[in-house]
Amino acid sequence: MRRPFFALCPFNKNGAVSYTVCMKKILFTGGGSAGHVVPNLALMRELRFSCDLAYMGTGGVEKGLIESAGYPFFEVDCPKLRRSFTLKNLGIPFRLFRAVRQAEAILEEEKYDLVFSKGGYASYPAMRAAQKLGIPTLTHESDLSPGLCTRLIAKRTKHVLTSFPETAKRFPNGVFVGSPVRKELFAGDRLRARHKFGLPAEGEVLLVFGGGSGSHVLNEALENALEPLLTRFSVLHLSGKGNGEARKVSESGTVYLRKEFEPDMGGAYAAASLVLSRAGSNTVFEILALKKRALLVPLAHASRGDQVENAAYFSEKGLVRVLPESELVSLNEKIYALADDIELVKNLENSCFESGTPRILSIMKATLQSGARE
Repeated sequence: MRRPFFALCPFNKNGAVSYTVCMKKILFTGGGSAGHVVPNLALMRELRFSCDLAYMGTGGVEKGLIESAGYPFFEVDCPKLRRSFTLKNLGIPFRLFRAVRQAEAILEEEKYDLVFSKGGYASYPAMRAAQKLGIPTLTHESDLSPGLCTRLIAKRTKHVLTSFPETAKRFPNGVFVGSPVRKELFAGDRLRARHKFGLPAEGEVLLVFGGGSGSHVLNEALENALEPLLTRFSVLHLSGKGNGEARKVSESGTVYLRKEFEPDMGGAYAAASLVLSRAGSNTVFEILALKKRALLVPLAHASRGDQVENAAYFSEKGLVRVLPESELVSLNEKIYALADDIELVKNLENSCFESGTPRILSIMKATLQSGARE
């Protein structure tokens, strides 16, 4: 018989057996960048009232994001593999072994029913420890080409869930589900958002951002193109930490608003007609799910070239437009073309890329219900 999310657990009090409700326990893991953590938070938000949730990672970006969201966090000292040759790599096997042992001790004490990974080097200790202990595991790969951690743990995980259908075909246990997208992104209201940001209720708004820490390249290119852009577009610019805030009203009545960070991304997307951004997988899938016209400037020197690959994939399908960093001098021209791109609008309306959150949660539920340790 399958066990539900909530199970009746015997509790002995004064010699009599009674029953209390016990939540299923799920440990999330993933880190190295915010791109591994934010999708996990989207899933955790959906499960927070029905399951006992916690997170395992390093002291990197994941720790701050998870603790600020109010979830328990277990820290392990997991080394990052440097792709170029360095003597520091020689100590990695010993540190990795120690990190897995740390994770094992935590998992044995906490008795988790499922470990879910979003990838990145920070997820390896929890996943490897869970597999050694026979705890069911699931992993989700965001990019078209699977990362190193996904490849290392794929064989012994129940399913490798993927954002791209082609990626799922690389694994015998691969399942295409799409990418998890935060539910709150769909709740934004255009007029309310524009009022909040002090943007005109009518007219076109360009949303510009370069990821959690911003992008110097995009910021500089936008600054050079700003004056001609403001003749037609208002601009909401999320510039990243340390770049300050600014507001300017042009002679034509359009508005330039620069903010270092905006927690209400649902509002930012709702206010926007067009998007200029990097090509991280999570960002691209958010844009597609929200049916926004976008010009992507992939990070040219990312560690695996995943942004270039992601951008090329969706460009070939006619769902985004791409501008290489080397051609940013033509940014003004490309934004104007994006605003008049009727073909892109039609392609987005017919796109099958939607939020993968419902399918992922369904598979997690089925894995929990199937129950026993492996």
